[in-house]
Order: sequence, then C-alpha cells, then structure tokens
Amino acid sequence: MEWLSNLITATDSVGHIILLYALVISVGLYLGRLKVAGISLGVTFVLFAGILAGHFGLTGTTSTLTFIQDFGLILFVYCIGLQVGPGFVESFKKGGIAMNLIAVGIVLLNVICCIGLFFLVFYRGGAITGETAKQLAMMVGVLCGAITNTPGLGAATEACGQVFGSDAPAIANGYACAYPLGVVGIILSTIVLRYICRISLQKEQKQIENERSANPHAIPHKTTITATNAALMGKSILQIREFLGRNFVVSRIWHDGEISIPRKDTIVHQGDKLYMNSAQDDVEAIIAFIGVEDKNFMWEEQSVNFVSKHILLTQPNINGKTVGEMHFSSIYGVNVTRIRRGDLNLFADLNLRLQIGDRLVVVGPEDAVDRVANKLGNTAKKLDHPNLTAIFIGILVGIIFGSIPLALPGVPTPVKLGLAGGPLIIAILIGAYGYRLKLVAYTTTSANLMLREMGLALFLASVGIKAGASFVDTVVEGDGLTYVWCGFIITTLPILIMGLIARLKFKLNYFTLMGLIAGSNTDPPALAFANQTAGNDAPAVGYSTVYPLAMFLRILTAQLIILLLCTL
Repeated sequence: MEWLSNLITATDSVGHIILLYALVISVGLYLGRLKVAGISLGVTFVLFAGILAGHFGLTGTTSTLTFIQDFGLILFVYCIGLQVGPGFVESFKKGGIAMNLIAVGIVLLNVICCIGLFFLVFYRGGAITGETAKQLAMMVGVLCGAITNTPGLGAATEACGQVFGSDAPAIANGYACAYPLGVVGIILSTIVLRYICRISLQKEQKQIENERSANPHAIPHKTTITATNAALMGKSILQIREFLGRNFVVSRIWHDGEISIPRKDTIVHQGDKLYMNSAQDDVEAIIAFIGVEDKNFMWEEQSVNFVSKHILLTQPNINGKTVGEMHFSSIYGVNVTRIRRGDLNLFADLNLRLQIGDRLVVVGPEDAVDRVANKLGNTAKKLDHPNLTAIFIGILVGIIFGSIPLALPGVPTPVKLGLAGGPLIIAILIGAYGYRLKLVAYTTTSANLMLREMGLALFLASVGIKAGASFVDTVVEGDGLTYVWCGFIITTLPILIMGLIARLKFKLNYFTLMGLIAGSNTDPPALAFANQTAGNDAPAVGYSTVYPLAMFLRILTAQLIILLLCTL
C-alpha cells in the first residue's frame, strides 16, 4: 500500500495534486447542493471543503497551489466579463440610471462600513503597515464574504500578493466567517424593508400590472392595416416611416388581389393591406396615421407562396452589423420581423446591432429566405464550440493591461489592476465592442457557465487549501466571532439605508427592489428568494439592470482598498 500512501502524502507529485483537487471540488459541490431553509451555498462550499482538507494536512506545494488559484481566477473573471459586457452599456439607458445609482450607493456603503469597522474595532493608531495592514486586508475578506462576492475575494487575494508577497494574510478565513450570515442577511434585509415600509405584496403586483398596461415594453406586435389616409397614397414605405417618425416593418402587402414582399421603395395605394410588425408601444400611432386595422383578413389563406423561418446568425463577418445595414428587403426581398436573443424577444429595429447567436424571424419567398439563411450562416454546429482563440487573446491582453503600473497621487507605490481587474475590464470591452475589431468571443450560455464554474471551483479549492492550516486558529483563538458580527453589519446596514432611499425617494416597486438588492450583491440565492416571493419577472429585471456595474465595482473596490490603503 506504499503507492497509496505516496499518492496521498507526496505534495509535489502531479497525481497527488489532481487527487486533492478532485476530492475537494467533488465533496464541495455535493455538499453545496444541500439546502437549509431553502438556501444552498452552491459552488462556494468548495471553499469550506478546501479549508477542511488544508486543516488535516492535505495540501500541495505553494507554487502549484498559487498557479492553479490564479489560473482559475483569470478564467472565472474573464468569463464573467464576457457575460456582462453586452449589457454593461445598456444598463445605463432609460430606466436603469436610478437603479444603478442605488446599486452604487450600496457598494460604497459596504466599503465605508468595512473601513469604518476596521478603524473602530481593530485600528490602534499609527501608520497602516505591517500587522495593521494585514488586519485591514482581513476585513476586505470579511467584506467579500458579507456581500457573497467571490470574484471580489479573488481580486483582493491577488492584490494581497502584490502588497505582502509570500507573507500575505489568509483573507479567505475572513470571507468564510462572514459568508453564511451574508447569504441570510441579504434576504433578511429585504424582509425587514417590507415591514418597515408596510408594503403590501398585492398592491405591488397591481402596480406592476398597471405600469405595464400603461407603458408596454417595446416587444414585437403584429397587425394588419388597410391604407386609407389619402395624404399617404403614392408614397413609399420608407417615406411613410419617415413621416410618421416610428419604426415598423411591412412583411407582406396585399394589392389588387396579389400578395408580395414589399421593399422600402414600394408604393402604397388606397385600399392596400399591410401586414405590420412594430413595437407594441407604436401600434396605435401607426394605425391612426396609415388607416384602419383589419382583424379579419387571413394572411395564412392568402400567402401560400411565403414562408416564415427562424434563422440562426453564425457568420462572424455579420457580427455587430445593424439590421438596416443588411438591407434584407431591398437586396434579398425578405423582411426580418423579430429577433430572439437569449431569453429576449426583440423588435427588428433598423439600428439594432446583430450578435452571433441571434435568431432572426425572416418572412418571404422560400428561395429568398434560404438565401438569407446561407448569408447568416444558420449552422448551429458552429456555436457548439467556444471560440477559444478569442478567449485566450482576450486573457493575454487582459494580463498585460492588468500589469501596467498606474501612478496615483498620494500613493507611494504604483497600483496595478492585476490578474483580476485587467482581464475583467478587457472582457467587458470585448463583450460590448468586440465586433468593431471583428473579434467574435461568443460562447453559448452553457459553455460560458462551464468555463466560469470550472475556474471558480479551482480558485476556491486553492484558496481553501492554503487557508485551512490557520482557519481554526482564526475562528477559535483569533477574531473569528468579530468577523461574523462585523460582516453582518456590512451586509445589512447598506441595504436598509439604500433600500429606504429607493422606496421613499425613487418610489421603486418592492419586487424590482428585491432584484436590485440581489444584483447589487451579485447573490443568486437572494434572486431565487425574490422570484419565489414575486411570482413575476420584476426581480429579474432589477437584478439584470444593476448586475454588470455591481460586479465590476465589487471586484475593483475590493482590490483598490488593499492596493491604496495597505500601502500608506
């Protein structure tokens, strides 16, 4: 049995390292599925499994653990950046500014609470160096645990390596102390807000229904209109669109008993029937301007020569082009009426930029639709394989960008964004603007999630194994209990303050606010609780609106506290 003993104890062997990580990750993921009061820790339990393994002496060489930790971190934050990149700019558009301001307020108050508690509880005067600086770094670990933000822990851990070198404190211990109550505290805070503000869930649901009926989203809407406005007769569809100032697509037109696919220069005559696709908000204005709605005309019986197909965009050279730039009607004789992007159903606005993975609803003669399908690619197999070239090019540029020293006023040593901040920023930029460089970084949702979870599991296992040797001393003999109650304050106080502001000043709907709070803390369990409570998609809207900016700020602030304050 000597071979088994060597496999378990030989910390410098490849077999031992693979065995160790497989054991820690599999046990952590299995235990992470267990739910207490409907809440589970998920992949985060890998950290606790790693701490347990490290405590009992199952470890590896420091250089090996550090390499796997950093590689997992880079893979994790880069995939997050690709995920949030396309929505990062969109989150600041109409309706999102107020919610993002509230999210920024929560993030800043979290940081203020963290630093304030450090000075109140641990600071003993003098310069923030040596053990005092390490204690501040530990509080950053508590901050990351309190807000349940593992990417922030990764950024802070990497920053500790820059500042303290091999003598860096095991801030994962502070994270582990604060995390469990962090998950509970976020959900508890939303419940407390409900009772402080005396919120009726039935009234909040009614409010959402009234808002949607009064201000429908720009979702696709189809209608048939008979042209009766004499002032428009003899005008082209393009001229009518410009006169009206509303965007619409005429996918079919009936004229003198014949149906055809119109072009933008097609002339409209008295009595023509137009099959319109437009945003739901614009339907009444379009009908009033052009003529009268005809609900009885049966296009299915008339348009036997036309087909409607869903076409998948897989051609890289079309990525980033607008619908208008493709000239579907004028060149191909077809019309694009709707676009399916992920879980969203979008109106085919002429200014909407197409992305790899979009599904376009194309209407027209079958041979013309087939030509468009060939043009767009329509090959699902192409999307089954992630574009690894673009991913590793982005990581390469991100690491170089993160290594650039930045001189800041009042800071004695240059600051670097590091292995977390650099790849994150580059990934966000590629996700949002990569099409301008003809760079396709598309991955399916499942592929992105797989890479992200793999990187996170490797990172958490590494951090846990390295922190395991000192965890018991930190909790039992050290400041573990102090970290617990400090973390609870960091979790709840900012949510309660900004939640009241969101409710009383911005009159934010409670269900949307629940999603906003979950997104500000990038906390899926809190979102699951909000969805279960609401029974509608309002929490998901709030979550997705603030998540990109919140994730970016969480990673950046955790890093900057250490890089700026621990070097004073």
